[in-house]
This record gives sequence, C-alpha cells and structure tokens, in this order.
Amino acid sequence: MSGVRVSPPVQKQNIMSVVTYIKESFEELKSQVTWISFSEAQKSTVVVALFSVLFALAVFAVDKVFQLGLEQYFNLF
Repeated sequence: MSGVRVSPPVQKQNIMSVVTYIKESFEELKSQVTWISFSEAQKSTVVVALFSVLFALAVFAVDKVFQLGLEQYFNLF
C-alpha cells in the first residue's frame, strides 16, 4: 500500500442519523422551549431598533467631530 487512505462512501445510516437529529431538534423547539409573547417580541424589537439608530447617530457625530478637527489641524500647514 502506498499510504493513501480512501474514505468509505457515506453510509445510509449516517444520513438517517442527521435527518433524525434535525427532526428531533425541531420537535424540541416546538415542545420544550419557552418562547416570549408576540407583544413582548414587538416591544423588544422597537427597543433594539431605537438603540441602533441612536448608536448610529452617536457614531456619526463622533466621526464628524474628528473629521472637522483633523481638517482644521491640516489646514494649519
């Protein structure tokens, strides 16, 4: 033998175990996970969206301050 190993073809059992795993995962998500209510999810989404906008505006403001400061600094030369 030359030392080269060839892996055996994927067996049907391995594929079935993956399918079984996916089915069991979805079943667990349906029956054993506690989900928040729709209204609570809406409220959380609004809070996240508002925070994202405020954070973007803060980053924009800091960027503008640095931009103006650097422009003023380089205009001195």
